[in-house]
Amino acid sequence: MPDLFDKGRYFNRTLFLSVFLIAVSTFNYGFDNQAFSTIQAMEHFTKRFGEYDTVKSKYVLPPSWLSLFNSLNYIGFAAGVIIGSLISSRFGRRWCMFVMSIYALGTATIAVTSNSKDQIMAARILNYVYVGMELSVVPIFQSEIVPAPVRGFVVGTYQLSLVVGGLTINSICYGTSKIDDNRSWRIPLGLFYIVPSIVAALIFLVPESPRWLLRQNRPEEAKAMLVKLRQGAFTTDEVEAEFLELRLALESEEKGKFVEVFRGKNVLRTAIVIGVNFFQQATGQAFASQYGAVYVRTLGIFNPVLFSLINSAINVIINSGTLLVTDKLGRRTLLMISSVAMMGCLLSMGSLGIQVPVSTARMKGIMALISLFGASFSLGWAPLTYVVATEVSALRLRDHTSRVGFTVNVVFNFLVNFSIPYLVWPENAGLGSKVGFIFGSVAFCSLIFTYFCVPECKGKTLEQVDYLFKTGVGLRHFVDADAGGLLKSNQGLQRKEEHQSDVEKGSSFVAYQKDSK
Repeated sequence: MPDLFDKGRYFNRTLFLSVFLIAVSTFNYGFDNQAFSTIQAMEHFTKRFGEYDTVKSKYVLPPSWLSLFNSLNYIGFAAGVIIGSLISSRFGRRWCMFVMSIYALGTATIAVTSNSKDQIMAARILNYVYVGMELSVVPIFQSEIVPAPVRGFVVGTYQLSLVVGGLTINSICYGTSKIDDNRSWRIPLGLFYIVPSIVAALIFLVPESPRWLLRQNRPEEAKAMLVKLRQGAFTTDEVEAEFLELRLALESEEKGKFVEVFRGKNVLRTAIVIGVNFFQQATGQAFASQYGAVYVRTLGIFNPVLFSLINSAINVIINSGTLLVTDKLGRRTLLMISSVAMMGCLLSMGSLGIQVPVSTARMKGIMALISLFGASFSLGWAPLTYVVATEVSALRLRDHTSRVGFTVNVVFNFLVNFSIPYLVWPENAGLGSKVGFIFGSVAFCSLIFTYFCVPECKGKTLEQVDYLFKTGVGLRHFVDADAGGLLKSNQGLQRKEEHQSDVEKGSSFVAYQKDSK
């Protein structure tokens, strides 16, 4: 296992720049999403799209409209997951990222020119098609191009990039919120053009996924891409061994059909992917991320935009720490710690809301617990859901399984976001912070699920994880299991002999390098 601060030795320049550009694209997801969430707490956004409340003598956003504005976007999200998965599987990871970036430029125009409720609603729904496409391709792309010892670290940057994007836009929103006209919310939306333009211009400088190329029966190109991603950081023999392992794993299987994700041993793997995606959303993260600023505005004791900014900064710090330790401590440990911490915050938050009316001191406690809940989520479930989902999927069914898992993610994201205004706001169920009892119970279930159902895949290649599932190793014993049988099988030895024969004939990795020059 790599030392926590020695991960750089696994990266050459090409891999580093590739991972960085992919992370920049994810930055825009957090940027866009948090912009839509934070501007809801701005006075001039409320005046433009809200209604005048004669009782409160001010403009407010009706809970029914808030519910739709923060949930209907997941219809676009679901469409994006499906569309992105199909494009990624058929045309490649890079083409999917290019198409979604060009598309995002159009949705930015709709958002920044919005003058009616219908237009701003449509802008957010259409923007989430882009977000869904990104979710369908980025974690898979990242997991397929990086070495196993840093896979958890790199795939975990998906969530880190997201929260850094959120921190950036919240900083901007904090500044623009002081502008006394509609520019306060239009300026953040106008910045949506920047990142998609950069990604669209540079994405084809990133090598295509070697695993995807092998599945398309393009081994020469796959080897060339692997060389670009490893040359300088790994020896010739190490790259040869990795390429051989890729071919062994992929050549032994036929192209998978969608229905197979629900058959045989694949059912268990699909269930794990569905489970982690379900618990990521069902534990109520939307209460902190989507409604936190709006809820704090109703309390009237703190600047809601500043609240979002502080939370974003905390989440960046926590996510950064998680990335440093995920390949050392493992996924299971961090997920269970995250579940316990979330459960404690949510149940405590619910307890503070029992007394009616809620005192100012208790309101401050609730506000602090919302922040701590968000930090607890960032510790494990926020970044590691994507890591686990990409690791446990069958190699030949990765796109299909990811599509199922991310669709579940979107569905429950929609349901939770749609339900929160009706559960929390006094005009409806009026639970307020007592909603923590509901989500805290789900957090307890996530702890049980992780302990019994989530395997520890740290330090293992995707092909080794595939082998362990096929050989029936117990889920709680993955961490100590020997996956060496992948290359010790008869087929492996036979293929290795054939490969060595090819090397003697002059088609070795070294010869390839010379030819490519």
